[in-house]
Amino acid sequence: METFEKVKWMQLPRDVLIGHGVIEEISKVCKHLGVGKRALVVTGVHHTRKIAGEQVLELLSEAGYEVNLVEVRSISRESIEQVKDVSKRNKTKFMLGVGGGSIIDTTKIVSFELGIPFISVPTIASHDGIVSPRASLKDKDRGSPVSIHTHAPLAVVADTEIMSAAPYRFTVAGCGDIIANYSAVRDWQLAQKMRNAEFSDYAAALSKMTANMIMENAKEIKKKDEQSAWTVVKALVSSGVAISIAGSSTPASGSEHKFSHALDMVAEKPALHGEQCGVGTIMMTHLYGENWQRIREVLKEIGAPTTAKDLDIKDGYIIEALTSAHKINPDRYTILGDSGLTYEAAERLAVVTKVIE
Repeated sequence: METFEKVKWMQLPRDVLIGHGVIEEISKVCKHLGVGKRALVVTGVHHTRKIAGEQVLELLSEAGYEVNLVEVRSISRESIEQVKDVSKRNKTKFMLGVGGGSIIDTTKIVSFELGIPFISVPTIASHDGIVSPRASLKDKDRGSPVSIHTHAPLAVVADTEIMSAAPYRFTVAGCGDIIANYSAVRDWQLAQKMRNAEFSDYAAALSKMTANMIMENAKEIKKKDEQSAWTVVKALVSSGVAISIAGSSTPASGSEHKFSHALDMVAEKPALHGEQCGVGTIMMTHLYGENWQRIREVLKEIGAPTTAKDLDIKDGYIIEALTSAHKINPDRYTILGDSGLTYEAAERLAVVTKVIE
């Protein structure tokens, strides 16, 4: 009999706190986790700092923590080194990423490289990075984004009061990022068949269930209230957990994400990542011969972009992104294959799905 030697290491948050006013519980969460007394709050400039960064700083200071704060404008190797330097100087024991995706990803990378825990405190519901053990950073040489392995946050504190007060566009982007799980899972299944890629039925099922949460609650989400933020944040958490279970971003990132990243590289002014992923999902679902019309209908219902015009992006950039998307993260096999779409096929796909006229 063969010896069974399979091993699976999953890293999940210990505490996830979602709801109205939960930012007030931040010191209790830190105490419960036993992370030490020296904290570094990583937050954005101006608005993000005022709506949440300074509040976290004050709450922890009042609870007896030694807290420092550093502002980050965008994610880059320079900003990562800046935060790392501040953390080392202050002998930080744990970090809190307070803000949107770039803030949380910066904190993830720094905390991982320094070997200290971090707590995710999102202020917008725009993508599943608030929970996942992956971060996105642009490759300096190629300009394309690279998915970096980090650790999952030790805890997530998602205040729906703060998140619902953010522009609704961010919540819509979060919906697009989650709906993208449909085509991502199909790509994953295809990669298993074509390349014998390691596949997790559990992670795939959770990923699809998460996308269903958005599809089934579209009418509630479009009300643009705190309940909307609650629904989307719960879905983002589930999607992030699916990534942790899989050990890669595969259950939530496929051909539609490649399209979005390619669009970031060619468009003069790209839209939000989740918005572009939603449009990409419409087209990739069509390539699989599945119900792309339903994806389009739900995105329209919640107020998400479904066309190049909605994205405020020229038609030509859509075609260019479709023909070059296969070059993004080439090790991840998707419906786009190794050679991608021809110009004619890309144009036909965008027209048939009504992404361009």
